[in-house]
Amino acid sequence: MNKFFLLLIMLANMSPVAADISLPQVFGDNMVLQQNSEVTFWGWANPRENVKLVVSWDKDTLRTVADNQSHWELKLPTPSFGGPYSIYLIGYNSIILENIMIGEVWLCSGQSNMEWKATSGITNAQQAIAGANFPQVRFLTVDHRTARHPQIDFNSSGWSECTPETMKNFSAVAYFFARRVFEETGIPVGLINSSWGGTPAEAWTAEEVYTQDNLLMESAAKLDEVPWGPVEPGRLYNSMIAPMTRFRIAGTIWYQGEGNTANADTYQETFSALINNWRDACGYDFPFYYAQIAPFPYGDGNKGVKVRDAQRRTLQLSNTGMVVLSDIGDTTDIHPRNKEDVGLRLANLALKHQYGVLSETVSSPLYSGFTVDKDRVTVSFRFAEGLHTKNKKSELFELAGADGNFYPAKATVKGEQVILRSKQVKVPRQVRYAWGDTAIADLFNQAGLPASSFSSK
Repeated sequence: MNKFFLLLIMLANMSPVAADISLPQVFGDNMVLQQNSEVTFWGWANPRENVKLVVSWDKDTLRTVADNQSHWELKLPTPSFGGPYSIYLIGYNSIILENIMIGEVWLCSGQSNMEWKATSGITNAQQAIAGANFPQVRFLTVDHRTARHPQIDFNSSGWSECTPETMKNFSAVAYFFARRVFEETGIPVGLINSSWGGTPAEAWTAEEVYTQDNLLMESAAKLDEVPWGPVEPGRLYNSMIAPMTRFRIAGTIWYQGEGNTANADTYQETFSALINNWRDACGYDFPFYYAQIAPFPYGDGNKGVKVRDAQRRTLQLSNTGMVVLSDIGDTTDIHPRNKEDVGLRLANLALKHQYGVLSETVSSPLYSGFTVDKDRVTVSFRFAEGLHTKNKKSELFELAGADGNFYPAKATVKGEQVILRSKQVKVPRQVRYAWGDTAIADLFNQAGLPASSFSSK
């Protein structure tokens, strides 16, 4: 610790005794702060208490005074990535935060497939755990809590460095995401895991979003109470998201949707509302990258594929990206064990669009439209370089006429398009692909990424 910091400590110890300044749980030793930004520091103190903040990378002292509600706030400019650094706060008491890195902070959220740890039974768990020595990758897990109203803090055991011991009990998808981002960029990565298995998007969205929208309220009413977690709008947003909306992040990775098969028909609106809510609360349109749920039998009604298509359609929102998992899923297990490829695919989206270090295709083929010439349908895709079918044919395309009845179609790949015909459909009006809860993609691009299921209607 340098002489300047020691002097501040001496001055703090000479101050009169009064209420301690304190910080929310998102701040602590070993944390990562977002680089090249203005990070909000906030906390509590005695009313009208003077609060100072000093950092080891800069000699300037930031000052503020706690208001009559005992709240204080400071704006801390951060440099480009680096560390470790120390941060010193002084009021009537002193707080020293040590081993701080400046880098990229990602919020990781969703339900059980995001929450799953290496010890939960992922593929190649022992190898992954043994190799998890990345001290510049840091973890923070938000404890499960619910609340009827927005909270000012959450519960957590604090930030920790990535080691085999800490990694094995952290989100596996998030770890693999961070590992690849760090290895490709050399930038420290901080991960905040705020997830809860079996929960719907409604619980992760502010309640007022629902009370102001009749469609969303009617949709939320279709969710039945479950024994493993809340389903009511706002209950997890209030306790596990709201307390950190002032903490600067680089973006969000999200893996959820299985909990919304009961109201799949409106999941696009539900999911879009969540993304917009979080961005509005934070005050900026951060990147939001998410995993499309994998094929699994959800019962009658094609509920799972409806959620997948809703996730595809949510890409209409700016600064979003989706990874398709149908080729690495497991139709007998709602928790596919291959979490590494999920994390790597999400990381590739960030590496290309956020960090600009990848030039290759990182997105799956996505339906963009179709044209009709008599009985022939030409389907176009984005991200379709090197488009090809598995086993030289696809059996997953269907066509429908004016009656809306779908029939299998013969598919021929031509460049970045697919040509379809069906003897039963003379005047095609609709097209769909892999339209079934357990349908596994058989169409890929040159990056080996599977095409997303879709319906043109």
